[in-house]
Parts: sequence; C-alpha cells; structure tokens
Amino acid sequence: MAFDLNMYPINPEFETSAAYFSMEFALDQALKTYSGGLGFLAGSHMRSVYELKQNLVGIAILWTDGYYDQTRDQNQLMQAEFRHKYYSFLQDTGIVFPITIHDADVYVKALYLAPDTFGTAPMFFLTTDIEENDYLSRTISHHLYDPDTAARVAQSILLGVGGGKLLDIIERKVDVYHLNEGHGLPLAFYLYKKFGRNLEEVQKHLVFTTHTPELAGNEEHPVALLAKMSFFGPVPTEEVVRVAGAENGQLNYTLTALRFSRIANGVSKVHGDVANEMWGHYEGICPITSITNAQNGTYWRDKALHAALEADNDEALLARKKELKQELFKIVADQTGNLFDPEVLTLVWARRFAAYKRADLILRDFERFRSIIENTDQPIQVIWAGKPYPKDFGAIGIFNNIIKTTRQFKNCAVLTGYELGLSAALKKGSDLWLNTPRYPREASGTSGMTAAMNGSVNLSIADGWIPEFIRHGENGFVIPHADMQNEEKVKDDQEATALLDVLEQEAIPTYYQEPKKFLQIVKTAMHEVEPAFGSNRMATEYYEKLYKVK
Repeated sequence: MAFDLNMYPINPEFETSAAYFSMEFALDQALKTYSGGLGFLAGSHMRSVYELKQNLVGIAILWTDGYYDQTRDQNQLMQAEFRHKYYSFLQDTGIVFPITIHDADVYVKALYLAPDTFGTAPMFFLTTDIEENDYLSRTISHHLYDPDTAARVAQSILLGVGGGKLLDIIERKVDVYHLNEGHGLPLAFYLYKKFGRNLEEVQKHLVFTTHTPELAGNEEHPVALLAKMSFFGPVPTEEVVRVAGAENGQLNYTLTALRFSRIANGVSKVHGDVANEMWGHYEGICPITSITNAQNGTYWRDKALHAALEADNDEALLARKKELKQELFKIVADQTGNLFDPEVLTLVWARRFAAYKRADLILRDFERFRSIIENTDQPIQVIWAGKPYPKDFGAIGIFNNIIKTTRQFKNCAVLTGYELGLSAALKKGSDLWLNTPRYPREASGTSGMTAAMNGSVNLSIADGWIPEFIRHGENGFVIPHADMQNEEKVKDDQEATALLDVLEQEAIPTYYQEPKKFLQIVKTAMHEVEPAFGSNRMATEYYEKLYKVK
C-alpha cells in the first residue's frame, strides 16, 4: 500500500530519510497531544523540519482525552477533568492494521496531519480507540501517560511497534529512526526482528534522545511483565536478556535504548555530562553527545515586539510589551478576580508542575516574601501556572497550597489551563521568568528560551540550557547554587535566600531605578536567544550529529 505523504520539496542538505517517534507533541493549541516540555520541544522540532524542508515524518499517538483538562473545583483549587477531543483537520488514511499486545491482536488506525495545517513535518497519529477493538483495547490511546502500568506498557508498544509497522505498510523508506525519549522502545525490538535479529544492523538505523535524569523519565519494568505484554514481539525472552543486558530481571528503557542505538544525545551540555555520568559505566552503550534543546521562533515570538527590536525603537518595544501585559492580565482577572497593573514588574513561574522544579521556592521564607510582595514603593506581581501529573498528589498539593497561601495578596495569582495558548500569554506578558529546579535535575528547561524571545528576562538556577546562555546582569539573572554536598533541605533554604537576594537587590531595583539598563538586558536577551536556541539550529544539528548514516 502506498500513501501520499504530501511532502514538500526536500532540501538536498537534509535528504536522509528520518522518522521521529515521540509520546507527545505540542503542535497547536487546538491539538491536545502533550503534557509539558517534552511535547513543546517536539512541537518546535516538527515546525523547524517544515521550515528547513527536512525529509522527516513524525510518529505520534492521538490521545482521545488528551493529557487532561485543568480546571477548578468549587473552592477554586485544581481538579483534573477528562473529556473526549475531536479533530476534523486530521485526515483518515483508511489504514487499519493489527499489532500484538498481551498475545492478542489490537487494531490501530492511522490519521494524518498534513504539513500545511500547522506548518509542521508530515505527522501520523495512531489510535486504538476504534470499533474494531474491545473496550479495554480502545482505552490504550485514551490518556497520555496513563497511571496504570499495563496501560503504559501498551502505549509504548502502540507507539514503537505501531509506528514501525505503519512506516512499512506505507512503504516509507527510513534511513534513521529517532526515539525521542524511551517511551517508544518497542520499536527497537521491532527493528531487531525486521533486520534478522542483527543488533549491529539495528544500531545503524536507530538514534536516541534522553530528556531527563528523573526516574519517572527513565522507565523500568520487570522483563517477565514486558514479555507477557508482548513488548518484545516474537523475540524470545532469553534472547532479549542476552542482547539488552537486562539487570536483575528489570529492563530499563533508557539503558536498553542506549544499547540498541548508534548514537544518543542529552538535551543540554550540562545534561550531556549528567547522562554520561548516569549511564557511561554500563557495558555496550552507544556514545552520548549533547544537542541543546531549542524552540521555534516563528511560532513563539511576538511579531510586533520583534519588529520594534529590529527597528531599534525602544518606545514601540515598551508600548507593545505593555499591551502584551494587559492581554495577560485579562486572563488573570478572569480566573482570579485580581486586577494587575501593566506598569508593575511581573514575575512568572510556569512550566510542567513537578516537585523538583520547586514552584514554591520563592515562598520558602514567607515573611521575607511578604515584605517584597507588600512593598508599595517597588511593587511586584507574581503569577504561577503549570500542570501537575494528574495522579501526582504531592505536586497537586503544592499547586493548591500556593493558591491557599497567596490568595490573601491581590498581586498574586495562580492560573489553570497551562497549555500552549496560556504559555504564550505568560511569556509575552511577564517581565521576569523564574526557573528554580534542583540542580542538576532540569535537563534543559526550554520555557526560558521562548520567554527571552518575548522580552521576559530569565531569573534562573544555572541548570539545563541556562549556563550556555545567561551572563548575569547582561542578558538575565542567575541564582547561585548551594553547596551540592549539603542536605536537600539546607540547599533549598540557601537557594531560596539566594533567589530573594537577587530579586530584591538586583532585579527589582534595576527595573524601577535603572529602567534603561533593564531594557538593555531585555533587548540583549532577545537578540541573543534565537541564533543559539532557535529550533532550526537544533533540527540542523540532529542531521549533522545523529542522522548521518554510515
């Protein structure tokens, strides 16, 4: 069977045929197939593929209920809701085929997203939510990152085996298969069988990007469970253990991907070093380089703001920034009833909500925070936003506690519905973009890149991409690290103090007392961020470093 990919004319520089597998893609506000940074990154990558006219297709899952809809209960606290989504812009390819999960046939339908729809690579979205399947099989593609272990394993099989098989069905020649994180690992075993159970042949065609040092992002399950679920396809379990080197009866997705790939990368220079420290002592792994994540300026930057920057028109830039703040503050007023002032310094903490990202670090010394937030001479407004994993009750507790703790302040707000649209509004409408992860657990942290594109100055722990970009006081502000040898609680205390020091002694006074200097920091960051951290650079680097087929 042949399927018309509606491909654009390929740039000869990027003629190597690649297929990019990711569990989530943030392509447009209208398409709910992402949870956070991994999806935002993959979305920008696919947009740059389109702009550069690279020979690459994306393989995704169509999540019936998306990640979840973040709303509020009657007490204004967060709640997660799940609603079916429908997309008329996805084309039904007519392709339905079986894959094996738990020794049974599960049918997969492929839908197609044409490049011109959102300006992306051609994309295929896989779903099991079709009439050919029983109810349990239909639910495999209902919820992104389903909390049930068996469902999560089935989702990996759908992405890896389903995507690999689809490419064969449509007779798509693929030189390089790219696993964006380990979720699609069953692809490695599909290729192992396809290439005559020859590991070296698989390694010629498979590359891998690891995105996080967090345990949750380096999934691991008992080999017996995976075998029972048909994770390895027809490959015997004993052979899997021999080839993949499963440790103590457990198969780690990241480690196995590193053993089946020709080359892999971390997503910043810091993370490349961390990944080599984590995995480098294991036998049989491929080289791990680094390709720093990036974001697509065409999609993220405000055109009027950048027109003023390029014209060196400070008056127009400041006027546009004020308009963008007013647009954001309409959302704040709608959700919280608080009226924010566009003349006031506005700080935002917004990203995927997880405990290690420490959304509440700024509140740790609460009395000092109160003194800053109640200072009417040099006022500040603070906004939080982000989606916790819907079953991460610890992170949800932090989110709700911030609501309860800051409700007393009319210049604080916690927003729900953190998706592409709200993310853009927050980046365009903020003056300071706060990033407070526990070092070195933030592999990249790309939200600060798109904030900088839109005149929001990074105030950040020096983790992920930040050491490659920020020069303190010139294009952003760096929060000093605590001593790595200290206990976590002590480090949190020290870094909370350091954060408030930089905010109170440098960022706030610069904004109010030296506005020309603050504006110069804004402009320097805007000028410098895209050449190094625009995703066209990143997409090109993947071809240069990972996709060269020997």
